[in-house]
Amino acid sequence: MRSSLAILLLLLTGCAHRSPGLPASPQSLHLEPFGDARKGDVRTLIIVLHGDAAPGARTDEYAFAEAAGRAVPESAVLAILRPGYDDSRGHRSPGNRGTGVGDDYARTQISDIATLVEDLQGRHPGTRTIVVGDGGGAALAANIAGLYPTLFDGMVLVGCPCTLPEWRTHMAATSANPGWKTPVTSLDPLQTAGGVRTTTRAAILVGADDAVTPVAFSRAYAEALTLRGVATDYRIVPGKGHDLLGDPEVLAATVRLAATLPGKRP
Repeated sequence: MRSSLAILLLLLTGCAHRSPGLPASPQSLHLEPFGDARKGDVRTLIIVLHGDAAPGARTDEYAFAEAAGRAVPESAVLAILRPGYDDSRGHRSPGNRGTGVGDDYARTQISDIATLVEDLQGRHPGTRTIVVGDGGGAALAANIAGLYPTLFDGMVLVGCPCTLPEWRTHMAATSANPGWKTPVTSLDPLQTAGGVRTTTRAAILVGADDAVTPVAFSRAYAEALTLRGVATDYRIVPGKGHDLLGDPEVLAATVRLAATLPGKRP
């Protein structure tokens, strides 16, 4: 694991990774709306990004989105089906899913999602925006926050592979899939952390018994945000593994974060 000095150096150089802007035309990624998404009076826009597994094998992002819509007042909750993925309702988003070895957190996937979020903000002007990412969705959320720092006001990262090289080394050692040892173009959230806006608020949760994305990978990213001056609520959930998105702790962290954000954007 990288040292605190290495993390500090990454923070000092992280802004060099920031993209100049978003593409004009996003891919037509599938959306599922919850909460007050169809109403005009929306105060908080919550974006949910699911994990890497197939539907049925990953935590149900729609169940979480529905619960968040009920729990956060005046919220529009939109679950984005990531590029190349299917959902349990028979929908599929266009794009490249990758092969499941941490290879789909690259600039193409990041910009597709970021552009869609910007479009959604246009439909709900002035709203505060929170992104909730699970597993690989958390890595994407963290990278978007680093590359496009004005896009999010807050982020909730759940079981994040937030130190990408170390995580892939861990998976190579615990999996028989040789793909974990091949180079990828995915971006490392620890390297893009230097671009995260210091006024962003973050909640980072990981199961104490998570064998897929062990605690160390979330802790390192939480330390990086703290060193940068980002208000970070970091929690290790006792007795829990990687399947954490549906845990009440995650919903509670999302509600707390929403409550701490200022009013609507001007």
